[in-house]
Amino acid sequence: MSYQRRLINYTVACVNEFAEAFNMNVKEAYRYLRDFKGIEFLKDFYEEEHLLSFNNVVEDLQALCRRNGGTI
Repeated sequence: MSYQRRLINYTVACVNEFAEAFNMNVKEAYRYLRDFKGIEFLKDFYEEEHLLSFNNVVEDLQALCRRNGGTI
């Protein structure tokens, strides 16, 4: 599997986990993460983040989005 395919699969999984953690639908979660730089973060730090549990990644995304103006 190519790096790009792994990155896409991982990003989709993270968006789904984020949505579940905060009782959002997947579309809302994606938009929130996109608007507050979470998607960019997953892309830029894939090599580090994919080694962590999804719980840790969701916490990282929540903290990052808050620093960028998010309210969740």
